[in-house]
Amino acid sequence: MKEGQKLWTREELILAINLYCKLPFGKMHKGTPEIIKFADLIGRTPSSVALKLGNFASFDPTLKERGIKGAANASKLDKQIWNEFYNNWDAALLASEELLAKAKHTTVEKLNNIDENDLPKEGKERQRLIKVRINQSVFRAIILATYNKTCCITQITNQELLIASHIVPWSIDEKNRLNPMNGLCLNALHDRAFDKYLITIDADDYTLKVSSKLKKKNIPESIEYNFLKFENLPIHLPDKFLPAKELLKRHNDLYIP
Repeated sequence: MKEGQKLWTREELILAINLYCKLPFGKMHKGTPEIIKFADLIGRTPSSVALKLGNFASFDPTLKERGIKGAANASKLDKQIWNEFYNNWDAALLASEELLAKAKHTTVEKLNNIDENDLPKEGKERQRLIKVRINQSVFRAIILATYNKTCCITQITNQELLIASHIVPWSIDEKNRLNPMNGLCLNALHDRAFDKYLITIDADDYTLKVSSKLKKKNIPESIEYNFLKFENLPIHLPDKFLPAKELLKRHNDLYIP
């Protein structure tokens, strides 16, 4: 360590990996506004933060698969924090949101713009609904960042039309509710078709498969334009958090051929 440098604390690293999850890989440099704001929040330089995000990138299996090594000299604590997230995304991400809210002197609800006006005034149901909405907000932020705010099938970039889609549904797999590798960025139409197993992403080669239910006689031009033109083409894969093949396989098994 250079003279004058200070060790990163556990809390700082947890906040840094939270930021890593919410930034597109191509924006992890010292000039990115989010990095500048974060550096100011924790009292470090933007260069230091960018380097730390690069340390985390060195552990990311998606980047390794693409031949990207990330920054060198990651610490044992960096690796420990990464593993805590990678092995339990739900608990780790929610804990990091609480830590971030504390650092910003606000609440997790306000941090995630949760509208509480239509919620019960108190009780377990209120807490349950708040947790669900926070989960949804965090997952959306991560998936949109991972896919650079672009539908992985059509390349639509209008955020009002984009959905952070779960590969394995929220209600079925609690363990992977916030797992970035259980997510796809889809537009609303393809999200609905994916949810109904009318399309799927092949776990072997990431190509789009279209159900025979959408190929009946006298196919409307809209079906041809929105689905069949993309059939058997690979989706646009993210730079980090590649969709997990074992989760895609579970969706493939329920897909209607």
